[in-house]
Amino acid sequence: MTDAAQNLESLQDWSVPHNLEAEMALLGAFLVNNAALDKVSMFLEAEHFSEGLHGRLYATISEMIGRGHVVSPVTLVPYYRDDPAMAELGGVSAYLGKLAAMAAPVINVEEYAREVYELARRRKLIDIGSDLVVEARSPDPGVTASDIIEKTEKALYEVAEESRFGQGFVAFSEAMKEAIDMANAAYQRDGGLSGISTGLKDLDEKLGGLQPSDLVVLAGRPAMGKTALATNIAYNVARAYRPGQDALGNPHAMEGGVVAFFSLEMSAEQLATRIIASEAGIPSNDIRRGRISEDQFQALVDISAEIDRLPLFIDDTGGLTIAQVAARARRIKRQHGLGLIVIDYLQLLAGSSRRAMEGRVQEVTEITTGLKALAKELNVPIIALSQLSRQVEARDDKRPQLADLRESGSIEQDADVVLFLYREEYYLERRKPDESEAEKFTKWQEKMEKVHGTAEIIIAKQRHGPTGTVEVQFNGNLTRFSNLARAEYLPEPVD
Repeated sequence: MTDAAQNLESLQDWSVPHNLEAEMALLGAFLVNNAALDKVSMFLEAEHFSEGLHGRLYATISEMIGRGHVVSPVTLVPYYRDDPAMAELGGVSAYLGKLAAMAAPVINVEEYAREVYELARRRKLIDIGSDLVVEARSPDPGVTASDIIEKTEKALYEVAEESRFGQGFVAFSEAMKEAIDMANAAYQRDGGLSGISTGLKDLDEKLGGLQPSDLVVLAGRPAMGKTALATNIAYNVARAYRPGQDALGNPHAMEGGVVAFFSLEMSAEQLATRIIASEAGIPSNDIRRGRISEDQFQALVDISAEIDRLPLFIDDTGGLTIAQVAARARRIKRQHGLGLIVIDYLQLLAGSSRRAMEGRVQEVTEITTGLKALAKELNVPIIALSQLSRQVEARDDKRPQLADLRESGSIEQDADVVLFLYREEYYLERRKPDESEAEKFTKWQEKMEKVHGTAEIIIAKQRHGPTGTVEVQFNGNLTRFSNLARAEYLPEPVD
């Protein structure tokens, strides 16, 4: 038998981590001073106690204090007079009196509770490890090793993040405090945004920035520049990243954020080339073909060194499932923090094999529901690119509508924001009349001059703000979107 096998078998003989004395002292503190519960009720649950009786006592004490009742060894007696566990311990009065006698000092209550909570997390880790061993040693044709890894990673992440989300109902006063904190952050942040800046001023004005827990769907027909816009936003967010701390001392981005970019269509090298070309002002075609001067090459080196320091992570693995995306996003957040997720593009993600067998519509529904749940879980915005159906091309006005989304039912329903990218210039170029038709050609030129180098970002849906259209500047050679030059953005003329 190998050392590993012996170690696994010896697990049965281990005593699970627990501290009955700390649990008793903690319960005693609540019986002696009911106000002590306020110090720990935000994170301590009945399930964190290793002894079932102690967990039940904690639940009863919490409920009674919550209803405004006084809790003491005397008032608890009626609830546990016939409890078999109490009888084994010498009777309810005797045991409750023992707890009161062991009461921890109020000043140490939180420390005792943290000890109970920490040991509960360790027991949870043992459970996860045990489940992993059982599943790994019991092959199931329908469950792959990757499935087991993803399930285990999710369980581990939930333990790691237990104190940060999923705490059930929140009192309105707490929610109101969070709203005020958000408004204060927007007041102090450059640009007055409540969310993360996209780097596009007019779009930020409409959206208030990219909001935490929002699923943002960015859709458009091919060649509109969806990937370019998503890449520009990702770069702008990563470049603006400024780490700091919140009021509790936890790591918190003061500006921008760490970005996870899932590129299911383009390689990481292609995305990097786009970003470098955009920032260096050199067409990516010239970079690929080596048609650059020595000065341009030095500019590329300098830009590359700057980009290399940015918190922008690219995963170009093809055919990822929604479960794999979630697992990798959790890992990034755990290791580096996370401010934004970009997925290029939604239709290239896969759902579970069961949903896939039910049809593509059901599979996409699972994907969009999963992305929205992931945005809420990690409390970050997710930008998911999406294709549009070909029915757009059959209309005279090519501007997209919500009904043009592929499998639009689930995408439109789950998205908090739906953005459409539209470039009139693209369609006009393809309707260029012959120069011999002077009148038509002149009118076409006039139209082209108006729309040249511009694009429209159509906000078709926004749960917490207005809809409308934002115009931005687009440089096709550099695949760069930027703020449209307006008179109010220009400096004052000098006489």
